[in-house]
Amino acid sequence: MTRKPPKPTATELDLLRIVWRLGPSTVKDAHEAWQHDRPDVTYATVLRLMQVMHGKGLLKRDESQRSHVYAAAQQPDAMRTGLLGDLIQKAFAGSAKDLVLAALNGHVSVKEREEIRRFLKETGDE
Repeated sequence: MTRKPPKPTATELDLLRIVWRLGPSTVKDAHEAWQHDRPDVTYATVLRLMQVMHGKGLLKRDESQRSHVYAAAQQPDAMRTGLLGDLIQKAFAGSAKDLVLAALNGHVSVKEREEIRRFLKETGDE
């Protein structure tokens, strides 16, 4: 039986976005990058969070250098696909159509709606 990848908390997902953007990073790198959005976040908080995320399997850690280097265990698309699948199951009883209709019914701008139409035309699905 294949083990499902762990789901990140909202804070862990924020830190994952930073690691995805930076690539393999030290705690110092991630802390400095995160301070642009959250000036209150401390180095100790980022260190502890990255250690917890490594323990959960969300981050990989290279211990070959003095400063450990962390990298995301999953690419963003794989993480999004897993989270989306969970959302579809939990909130929409397994119906991807209901998810899309809910998103289109108030969460999509006019510009985004046009992009969706273009995508559907290009793929021949409209």
